Amino acid sequence: MAILFFAACGRQGEDLFSDTLQKRTGEYDLYHSGDINCLHVSYFRRMWETERCFHTSNLRKSYGFHLVAQGADPLPDVPDSKGFYTLRIVKNKERVAFWIEDLKIFDWCDSGSETGAVLGSGKIGFRQMSPLIAEYRNLMVTQVK
Repeated sequence: MAILFFAACGRQGEDLFSDTLQKRTGEYDLYHSGDINCLHVSYFRRMWETERCFHTSNLRKSYGFHLVAQGADPLPDVPDSKGFYTLRIVKNKERVAFWIEDLKIFDWCDSGSETGAVLGSGKIGFRQMSPLIAEYRNLMVTQVK
């Protein structure tokens, strides 16, 4: 599984790298139920049998483990992979949209009520679950106009 975290900061608005936040050591629950807020999209989910037979991408909002949007994952399994694929995330106020190779996977608007306040600025980061080795290139972060 590959995960892209974004809008990540402490639950009280702290910088993600603040010494006041609990040290994150790689356990997944520290990212969704620790002392940070973030959005994260998981894709190339192939760990469990149910993920291998029906590929989806999930958008979760934390604190908590709130599944807020889901869509089909068009990424092929490794033997059929053809190099790099383009991923695009748009986070604009309450809206989050995700594309793989110009195919819209989901488009979600946060009401700011069921799962906590709408998340704003913060850090981004990538995480892969072993044994996946994911390679990225040409990362661009731009302001929405």
